[in-house]
Formats: sequence, structure tokens, C-alpha cells
Amino acid sequence: MAVYTEVSDDELTRFIASYGLGSLLSYKGIAEGVENTNYLVHATGGTFILTLYEKRVDPKDLPFFLGLMEHLQARGVSCPLPVRDANGNILNELGGRHAALVTFLEGVWPRKPTAEHCLELGRALARMHIAANGFALTRHNALGLSGWRPLYEKFADRCDEILPGLHKLIDKELSDLETQWPKALPEGVIHADLFPDNVFFISNNLSGLIDFYFACNDMLAYDIAVCINAWCFESDYAFNVTKGRALLKGYNAERPLTAAECDAMPILARGAAMRFLLTRSYDWLNTPKNALVARKDPFDYVRRLRFHQNATSISDYGGETPA
Repeated sequence: MAVYTEVSDDELTRFIASYGLGSLLSYKGIAEGVENTNYLVHATGGTFILTLYEKRVDPKDLPFFLGLMEHLQARGVSCPLPVRDANGNILNELGGRHAALVTFLEGVWPRKPTAEHCLELGRALARMHIAANGFALTRHNALGLSGWRPLYEKFADRCDEILPGLHKLIDKELSDLETQWPKALPEGVIHADLFPDNVFFISNNLSGLIDFYFACNDMLAYDIAVCINAWCFESDYAFNVTKGRALLKGYNAERPLTAAECDAMPILARGAAMRFLLTRSYDWLNTPKNALVARKDPFDYVRRLRFHQNATSISDYGGETPA
């Protein structure tokens, strides 16, 4: 459950009134999500998502996240639109937390993604990358290559509590990534966390993207690598090349990958697997067992990483390098 901060009826009534959205009808906490507190809010003026930003979110990043959603919406990307209050403010306070209200996005996320879902995802990701061009603000990827070793060092001495031999695996892989990480690939704003639960569909039609709170500036192809990890492995951790082919086909239809991006895909996929292996490992060791948020098993990403270590080209993911 992801409701860390409770708000009272009176507090929320005053908050909604400041937006000129009429009367508060009802609200309830949203269980999904791990970083922030979220409420589904019904008012006479419509249905909205209220987010209270918890301690893991740096308030200095909020103008980037909220401004990016406005920018993307204005350019045809279906995503939540931040609502401005009567004074034009996009960010306020509620319950002792920074708070924002965004429009409600219809749809459900796919519990069992299909190749058709992956095709639509690829198209939407490319369109997002294109639409983000010209966004004035920038944000460093704190969970990119430069952040992996400092994060690892916070729990390295306890690694083998998760899995015997994990310390050796991560240590060697980080050294390889630091040596082989690509440079000079096309960059821009990426989502960086586009897992299935952040992509909504109505039937098989993609209705929108949500949760931009890891968005940042980085290599565009790295965003694809994150999606390959998140969407294209089955429950037994076997890679589904049909899903990979569909994802890459959808992306290329909107923004064709360069030869350099294609050549870099195996190492980018290894890096994306490492990013989630590290954050899951840290949380596994530092999240109390009775916490509201369920811990995610880091071993899931050990298995993905081992697949990527044996990949030699984008063809292993169902793609082709342009001539």
C-alpha cells in the first residue's frame, strides 16, 4: 500500500476548493505505487489523482516532472496533466508534504503483456522522446552509470545475504559497464521507469503513460533497454523475442534507431538490468519486513542480467541493425 500520509476531510476540501474544482465528493487511497502517497479524488469538477511527495523525492525536481507532463500533453502525448490552482500554481502543500493534482487517465495496465501491447509501447515511447524535444528544463539521471557504484557501496558488504556470489557478480559487472558504456548516442528526456504498471490500455489500445517521477536526461536508447527488461521476459525469466521484436518495430516506426544505438543495445540492456538489480537489492536489505511497501526480489534481475551478458547484437532482442 502506498498511502504514507493521511489527510483529513477538511484539509482536502479546502485544497480542492483552491483549484476551483467545485465540491469534494469522495476520495480514497491508491494502493499501487511505492514512492509517494496517492489518492483518487472525485469532485464536482471531475476526477483527479492527488499526489503527496514523500521524502525520497527531491522537491527541487518537482518543477521538472510536472513541467514535463505539461510539455508532453501540449504536444499530443497522452499523460496526466497537472492542474493549476486559482493562482496559477502547479505545486502546493497538503498534510505537510508538497502536493500536486493531475487529471485522471482512463485505462488499466496489462498484467500479462502481449506482443501487441509491446508494439504499442514502442510507438508511444518513440513519440514521447520526439515530443520531449524542446523541453526547457533538464535533470541528471541520478540512477545512471555514475550513480550505480555509489549505491552499490552502500550495501556491498551485505550482498551475499541476498544471494551467495552476488557481491562478485555485481562487482565484475560494474567494472565491465564502466569500461564499455557507450558514449555519443542520441540523448533527450527519457521516462526511465516505463514498467507495465505505468502504461495504461483500453482493450489493446494504449491510452496513456503515467508516473514520470524518474524522468531525466539520458541516452534515448537506454529507455528502450529499460522497457526490454520490464516487458519482454516471461514469468520463468525466459526472454520472449516476439515481444522484443514488436517493441523495437513499434519504436522504429516512429523514430528509427541509428546503427550505433542498435550496436549498443546489449550493453544498454545489461546496464538497465544492473540499475534495477541495485535498487532492488538496496531496498531488499533496508526495507523493514513489516513495511507498507512489498519488497521486490532482486534475483529477478540477476536472471535478466545473465541473458543480456550472452547477447551479442540487437538481433538477440528481435531487432535489426540498419544497413
